[in-house]
Amino acid sequence: MAVNKIICSVNNVDYASIRKAMCAGARTLEEVSAQAGTCNQCPGCQENLPWILASVCGCRKVSLQAVLEAIQGGADTVEKVAAATGAGLDCGRCKALVANIIALGR
Repeated sequence: MAVNKIICSVNNVDYASIRKAMCAGARTLEEVSAQAGTCNQCPGCQENLPWILASVCGCRKVSLQAVLEAIQGGADTVEKVAAATGAGLDCGRCKALVANIIALGR
C-alpha cells in the first residue's frame, strides 16, 4: 500500500498502525483493536481489516496462509519464507511481519 490511509475513521487509526500491531503479534480483529485501537465496526474497519489481516506482502500478493504453509513446510527463516513465497523480495517492508509469524507460528 503506497499511501498510509486512515482505515478506522472512528478512532483515526491508519494502515501503518495496524501493520505495526500485526508485527507485534496481532492476528485477530480483537487483537488489532487492543493493540492499534481500531473500532472494528466502522465502514473502513469492516471493508479493510479482513484483507489486511489476511495479507503479509502487498508487493507479491502473499497471504498469511501462504506464509504459514511455507513455515509448516520447513521454512524457518525470513529468507527461506521469501524463497518459498516471494514475501520480502521486493520492498522488504513485510520482513518484520514474516519474522513475527515465524516466531509465533501463527
